[in-house]
Amino acid sequence: MKKSFRDWSGIRVFLAVVREGSTLAAAKGMDMAQPTVARRIEALEHELGVVLFEKSTRGFRPTSAALALVPLAEAMEAAATAFCAKRDDLTALQPIRITAFNRNFSTRAMEIFDAYAEKHPDVSFEFLPGVRAFDLMAGEADIALRLSQATPEPDLICRKISTAQFALYGSDRYADRFGLPGSVEDLHGHRFVTFNRPDITPFHHNWLTRKVTPCQIVQTYVDTDLLSAAIRSGRGLGVMNVRLAEADGGFLRCFDPIEELSAEHVLLVSPEAWRRPEIKGFVSFFAPRYAAIFR
Repeated sequence: MKKSFRDWSGIRVFLAVVREGSTLAAAKGMDMAQPTVARRIEALEHELGVVLFEKSTRGFRPTSAALALVPLAEAMEAAATAFCAKRDDLTALQPIRITAFNRNFSTRAMEIFDAYAEKHPDVSFEFLPGVRAFDLMAGEADIALRLSQATPEPDLICRKISTAQFALYGSDRYADRFGLPGSVEDLHGHRFVTFNRPDITPFHHNWLTRKVTPCQIVQTYVDTDLLSAAIRSGRGLGVMNVRLAEADGGFLRCFDPIEELSAEHVLLVSPEAWRRPEIKGFVSFFAPRYAAIFR
């Protein structure tokens, strides 16, 4: 039984000699010494058990056996090229995909991204704003900045940023017409607007429906900006993030933050993304600076 072929690197030398017509020309094109090329051809002939070239003073002329092997050698060459190209794709730096609620990509947060980009110009970012919780385990994003009242999946890498508080807010326009409740027990007779959509766990909406009658909820929105606009216009009272509401201005807080609505503000990373050195480096840089915004 003949031994299996092992000298794959000799194929490149073989093709170079076929194409150039001599070991000298092939050596120049491959940046190798001519004796090395000649020895590689001899070794390949020995391993294959066939004569590949007829040597003369005019150069190396491929034998019929060599010509029969050329198409297969070129297929191996093409496969090696494709292999290296795929290797380059797999090792190239991919954008770091980050998902967060729109307002988490604030001016101060973006300044942190800019500072990191100055130090690491080869790293790019893809921002995925929105309220939907992207599935990190399924690869929909690499990093999530998220408010959560539930424990994150145990396989996710988690960094706590802060604790977010929520309260009931109205506006001057609403207060002038209806006044403002002074406590959770004082919600009777007031009008409310709320946020609810099927792809988001409705913590705030569910809390509100437990505290007021259905007829008191005058409007439900699937967009948080529309909810904020409705509260600001005086259409009704609504639950808002304390930090965002007080930063925006134009809102009146009815009473102290509602403790049961508090949520953990966390930075989550998928385990697949965590294997990438550039993501570990970015998280180490970003997390403490981002957390400082919320102190």
